[in-house]
Amino acid sequence: MNIVNSKKILFGSLILMCGVTAIHAQKKANTLKDLIQYVDPMIGTAKMGHTYPGATVPFGSVQLSPETDTIAYGLNGKYNGEVYKYCAGYQYEDKTIVGFSHTHFSGTGHSDLGDFLIMPTTGKLQLNPGTASKPLSGYRSVFSHATEKAAPAYYSVLLEDHNIKAELTATTRVGMHQYTFPKSDEAHIILDLTSGIYNYDKKNVWTFVRVENDTLITGYRQTNGWARTRTVYFAMSFSKPIKSYGQAALEKSVYRGFWGRFDQTKNFPEMAGQNLKLFFDFDTAEGEKIKIKIALSPVSSAGALENMKKEIPDWDFERVKKQSQEVWNKELNKIQIETLQKEDLVNFYTAMYHAFLGPTEYMDLDGNYKGLDMNVHKAENFKNYTSYSLWDTYRALHPLFNIVQPGRNSDMISSMLAHSDQSVHKMLPIWSHYANENWCMIGYHSVSVIADAIVKGNTGFDPEKALQACVNTAKVPYYDGLEYYMKMGYVPEDKNGASVSKTLEYAYDDWAIAQAAKKLGKTEIYKEFIERAKNYKNVYDAKTGFMRPKLNDGTFKKEFDPLDTHGQGFIEGNSWNYSLYVPQDPAEMIKMMGGNDKFNVRLDSLFNMHLPDKYFENTEDITRDGIIGNYVHGNEPSHHVVYLYNWTNSPWKAQDKIRMILKKMYRNGADGLGGNDDFGQMSAWYIFSSLAFYPVAPGSDEYALGSPLVKNAVFNLENGKNFEVETVNQSDKNVFVSKVLLNGKQLDRPFLKHSDLLNGGKITFYMSAKPNKKNY
Repeated sequence: MNIVNSKKILFGSLILMCGVTAIHAQKKANTLKDLIQYVDPMIGTAKMGHTYPGATVPFGSVQLSPETDTIAYGLNGKYNGEVYKYCAGYQYEDKTIVGFSHTHFSGTGHSDLGDFLIMPTTGKLQLNPGTASKPLSGYRSVFSHATEKAAPAYYSVLLEDHNIKAELTATTRVGMHQYTFPKSDEAHIILDLTSGIYNYDKKNVWTFVRVENDTLITGYRQTNGWARTRTVYFAMSFSKPIKSYGQAALEKSVYRGFWGRFDQTKNFPEMAGQNLKLFFDFDTAEGEKIKIKIALSPVSSAGALENMKKEIPDWDFERVKKQSQEVWNKELNKIQIETLQKEDLVNFYTAMYHAFLGPTEYMDLDGNYKGLDMNVHKAENFKNYTSYSLWDTYRALHPLFNIVQPGRNSDMISSMLAHSDQSVHKMLPIWSHYANENWCMIGYHSVSVIADAIVKGNTGFDPEKALQACVNTAKVPYYDGLEYYMKMGYVPEDKNGASVSKTLEYAYDDWAIAQAAKKLGKTEIYKEFIERAKNYKNVYDAKTGFMRPKLNDGTFKKEFDPLDTHGQGFIEGNSWNYSLYVPQDPAEMIKMMGGNDKFNVRLDSLFNMHLPDKYFENTEDITRDGIIGNYVHGNEPSHHVVYLYNWTNSPWKAQDKIRMILKKMYRNGADGLGGNDDFGQMSAWYIFSSLAFYPVAPGSDEYALGSPLVKNAVFNLENGKNFEVETVNQSDKNVFVSKVLLNGKQLDRPFLKHSDLLNGGKITFYMSAKPNKKNY
C-alpha cells in the first residue's frame, strides 16, 4: 500500500469516526430521559403562587383539579379579599376538599372557571358543600397531604370522611376520574353546577342537562364572570349504570310554565335552571371502582361526546395516565439539563411543566370552536388557543416558546389574528379566554408576541396581516388612554389612571411594531412607530430621576412618592421599579439617568434598600415573599431589571444577583414561588435564567447573558438541531463568569443571537468565585 492511499484511508476513517461520534452525540441528546419524576405540581399551591396540583396535559383544554373551599367573591356586598387565595381553586393549607372541577387557570392574579365539580360521597345524600369548619355538614371531605399525590397527568387523594380514594387523569379534552368506594348501598356522585372559582350570586346564567341513558349525561353551563359570555358544553359518561338520579329542588320563580306537572327532583331526564345540583346513586362493593369521563367542548355537547369517543374510547385508567405522562415526558425533554443538586432539577422541570400549561387548546378535534363574535368557526391549518395572560407572558414565556415550542407559538398567533378578525374593535387580544375579551391589565402586548416571532423568523402565519393587526390595535383611540397617548405623547394621569405604566408599556409595544415593520420592509410603519417608541421620555422627570405622572396641562403631578404603589400613576408597581422599564432602549435610558456610574449605583441600591411594608400592604399582587430589597421579583414589571447591568460597564454585577434570585424566589415545596406564576411567566424567567440568557426586549434577536445555574443543558430543537449550554468550574460559590465561548470562539460582549441558538452549537461558560470586571 502506498503512502498516499494509506493517508486517504486514514483520513476517511477519521471522517467516519467523527460522523459516528456526531450521530452518537445527536442520539444521546435526543434520547428521552425520565423527567416527569422531577416535576412537583404542588410547588406554588401555597400562599400566592396560585397554581393547581391536578391532572392535565401540555396546553390541555381540561385541567382536572381539586377545590379546597367555597370562598365567595363578595361579602356583605363588597369584594372579599379572602377569595384571592383561591384563583386556582386550591390552597395547600386547607384541610378539606370540596370536589374536583375541570377548568382552572395556572398562577393568575384574577380568576374564573371551576366548571363541572364532581364529588363522590357515601351515606346520607347531601347536596351542599358545607363549611371548612364543619365539613360533615356537607358533601366535602377532610383529607391529608400524607395520602395526596400529584404528578404530571395524575392526582390522587383519600377522601377520609367517605373512605373513597380519588384518582384523576386527563387527555387534552377529557378528564377521567377513578373512585375506589367502600361497600355501600348509599354511594353517590355529586355534580354541582353551581360551583365555580370567584363565585358570586347570579354568576351562573343558565345550566342545562340531559340524561341520555343510564350511563351518559350531556349539557352545558353558561356563566357571566371574568368572561362575561362563556358557555362550556360537556358529555359525562359512567363506567357503571346509574341506580337512580335527581336534582336539588329548583328555586322558586314567578313563572314556571307547565313543568310543574312533573316531579323534576327524581329520575326526570331533562334539567334546566340557573343553579343545578345533581346526584347519581349507586350500590358499591368493597374496593369497587367507579370511573367517569367528562369531555368538554366550546361548541356543543355533540362535539364533547365526539371528543370523548376519540380521546378516551375505553375505561383503561392506567393506559390513559401512562399515555398522558408520556406526552409530558416528551415535552420536558425539549431541554435536558444536569445540575449540582436534585432540588434544582425539581425547580427546573416544574418550571417547564408550569410553562407548558397555557395558553390552552380551544377547539374540538374537528377544529370547530366558538369565536369572539359568538359564532362557530373552524380553525384551518392551525390549532386554536385561548387564555392569553399577555401582560405577563409576553416578557419571557412566548419568547421561550419561540425556541422550544415554535409551532405552537405560531398557532397561538394565528389564534390571535382570528380573535382580531372576529373583534368588533378589530383589536388583538389584551387578556382573553373562552371566546371573550376581559380587558384585564394594560398595554397591547399581543404585538410584542407577534413582533418577536416575526423578527426571529417563526412565521407560520401571514406576517403582513399580523403587522397590520398590530397597527390597527395600536390606533384604537378609545382604548385605555390611547387617544391622549397618540395626541400628546403620554397618558395624562388626570384623564386616565396608571398613566405612567401605560405610557411606558405603549412605547415598548410601539418599538416592537417598528421592529416587525423593519423586518418586513415596511418603512413608513417603521418610521411612525419608532418615533412613538420614544414617548417614554415624556414621563421622565430629570429633577427627581424617576418616571412620574404628568397631567393634562403638561406639568408633573405634585404629590409623588417613588416607593408607593398607589395613586402614583403605576399599576402593580412603584416608580422605583417602573422607572427602569425601557427594555427597548436601555443604553439611552442609562444615559438619560446620568450614565454608567450613576446607573450602577441606582441598580445596586434597588437590591440593597428596604421597602417598608406600608408600601405594599394593600396590594394583593406584591408580598414580602417576592421582594429582595426594593426589587419586586414576585411581579412582572421588574423581570428584566437585573439584566440591565449588561448595558453598563459592569455586566458582572448581574451574575451573582441572578443566582441569588434563582435560589431565593424559587424553592421546592408548596410555598416555593415568590409570587403568582402568572400562566408561566415566573417559570419562564427561571428557565431562561438557569440557562444564562434572557430576552430583555422581545422583538429583538438578542438575549442578555447571565450566570448559569445548570452544569450542562441541551436544547432539542424542532428543527432537528441541538444547542448546548456547558459550564466549566460550576459550583454554588462560582457564580461569576470569567469568559464565554460560543462554538469555541470567545465572546466580546454579554449577548447571544437567536440565530446562534437555532443554528445549533455550544456556548461554554467558565465560572469563578471572583468577578471578571473587564469586558467580555
